[in-house]
Amino acid sequence: MLEKLFQLKENGTTVRTELVAGLTTFLTMSYIIFVNPNILSTTGMDANAVFVATCLAAALGSIVMALVANWPIGMAPGMGLNAFFAFGVVAGMGFTWQQALGAVFVSGIIFLILTITGIRSWLIDGIPQALRSAIAAGIGMFLAIIALTGSGIVVDNPATLVSLGDLHQPGPLLAIFGFFLMAVLDALRVRGAILIGILVVTILSMLLGVSQFNGVVSAPPSLAPTFLQLDIMGALGTGLIHVILVFVLVEVFDATGTLIGVGKRAGLIQDEKKSRLGRALFADSTAIVGGSLLGTSSTTAYVESAAGVQAGGRTGLTALVIAALFLCALFFSPLASAVPAHATAPALLYVATLMMRELSEIDWKDVTIAAPAALTALGMPLTYSIANGLAFGFISYVILRAATGHARSIHIATWVIAALFIIRFAFFPE
Repeated sequence: MLEKLFQLKENGTTVRTELVAGLTTFLTMSYIIFVNPNILSTTGMDANAVFVATCLAAALGSIVMALVANWPIGMAPGMGLNAFFAFGVVAGMGFTWQQALGAVFVSGIIFLILTITGIRSWLIDGIPQALRSAIAAGIGMFLAIIALTGSGIVVDNPATLVSLGDLHQPGPLLAIFGFFLMAVLDALRVRGAILIGILVVTILSMLLGVSQFNGVVSAPPSLAPTFLQLDIMGALGTGLIHVILVFVLVEVFDATGTLIGVGKRAGLIQDEKKSRLGRALFADSTAIVGGSLLGTSSTTAYVESAAGVQAGGRTGLTALVIAALFLCALFFSPLASAVPAHATAPALLYVATLMMRELSEIDWKDVTIAAPAALTALGMPLTYSIANGLAFGFISYVILRAATGHARSIHIATWVIAALFIIRFAFFPE
């Protein structure tokens, strides 16, 4: 049955290889089980319900990826998008988490339409490579400021805006230790380095009396507090239109970049298999819609899936194993509720450092390209908004390129996005 469903022989793999690959990918991405509830609960969402929604959304997305696209890609709520959801849309702009979920739902529908109609390809082709890299790096810097402030390593200062926190406190010290532990383990190619770091810091925190032990295994909590709680009509108000735009843009870039990158590494993107990339993007967009109904921020393909591909994963059976493991994780909610902020903060910070490697892909010699890229990346952490960073980047790119005689080289998609952000600043101020 597995051979017929996933064409294992055709793809040069075996059941055992796919099982190992699925476990490998799960270990590298399962940190989201602890990080996502920690972030989204700051909006007032029930942390236990978000934990369940995270596991179910990851399982649902991975199952769709397995059965529709037959690709070895794991799915789960995306880092960066969850931070934008919590700290940008809800905390920063003052919208309710129900409206934010509605915006995620609408963005998923739009992403689905863009994928089916082929507009997604047109949009991706039209966005300058420098801005794509800057967006990834900027989201990384946004995650970094969240991690540093959340752990107490960086604190607010009325004179200088920010300053160094009290490093004699256990929270910042444990976060620093956790970051170095994750980095060292990852450098030594230890599978699940981020997850191990989170668990070690959590255990140390309990032993030091900083946090409490709530147990390890129990029946899954109720999903009711977040299930179908999205406010779709509220999301269609004028104030959230630009939020939906940001969700769509980041989802398109994140999903497409991850799927193409991991797909190429697995040898899955060939002329005769192009349609499977379309199916993979379809799976990604449907997972966003499903996740919003369950009660979590945008679900996306995980670049950590490359670890499973490296272990030999080549088919959807890998993704199916990932889904099964996320369902098993539902029974570990007590452990998830015991994970303190200073245990998840180093995970955010380490992911941030990995994302900032994208800065090396930018042509820094051409100021008309470098300046917009820098404004994109810097705007996100310094205004505490991914939306503002995107706006700075697209608007400045159009102005600088057009003013220096390169107007014809600007793709119409870039013109449209820049115009939308200008309209947003002019008529829909926060």
